[in-house]
Amino acid sequence: MTTVNVAHAKARLSELINKAERGEITEIERHGKPVARLVPARRSGEPIDFEWLQTIVDSMPRTEPDTVRKMRDEDRY
Repeated sequence: MTTVNVAHAKARLSELINKAERGEITEIERHGKPVARLVPARRSGEPIDFEWLQTIVDSMPRTEPDTVRKMRDEDRY
């Protein structure tokens, strides 16, 4: 992990972002105390299979359009 002060981080932000993309962590300090950490963003996992998701949604029970209104009126929410 690299440690830099705020002024250095401001002056070299693009460079620090490039390092984060490569997996490096940079801690940013103000007056010698850590105040922030620049870390690599989490990458999304596998792509979503929308066809599979649609089959799941289709298999769920349907409700009437006014179900929520009925529950609210009956104090069942």
